[in-house]
Amino acid sequence: MAEANLKITRDEPEFLLDVFLQPGDFFWGDSDTRIRTLLGSCVSITIWHPALKVGGMCHFLLPSRPANAAHAKGRYLDGAMELFAENIAKTGRNIKEFQCKAFGGGNMFRERVDNVEVIGEKNIRAVEEMTQSGKLVVLSSDLGGAFYRRVQFNVWSGEVWVKRKATEQA
Repeated sequence: MAEANLKITRDEPEFLLDVFLQPGDFFWGDSDTRIRTLLGSCVSITIWHPALKVGGMCHFLLPSRPANAAHAKGRYLDGAMELFAENIAKTGRNIKEFQCKAFGGGNMFRERVDNVEVIGEKNIRAVEEMTQSGKLVVLSSDLGGAFYRRVQFNVWSGEVWVKRKATEQA
């Protein structure tokens, strides 16, 4: 009796760890890992090393932590960057050797209050500030708009797949 091949792609590992990130989650994995999430106004960043085939993904809600949120690093961009730095340090490599991509920051609400920046815009601006300061070098991104996004990061290949769905306001 022949076994069914349940792999989605040819290069997919035989024993795959499939991780789904909820808002505020962070995960770092190796070449046997797929990381997925669903985004609205939140942003996900993927960081991957092409030679080591290791990398991670965050799903942050807001740009920076309030003083009393030390335990919730993954919920905030500044905390997620600390988690990335801790995992990159374990590899003995420099962050500049890693490839970075960013996704999300959609406008999820039909109406906007005058002079109030919506959450998605704040998150996008925070990522842009990190790239302008040189803390991140983003190779590609899909940010903004009135979209929900499904994101899949295949750590074994570094590929990131994004599927968009327009919100009702689009």
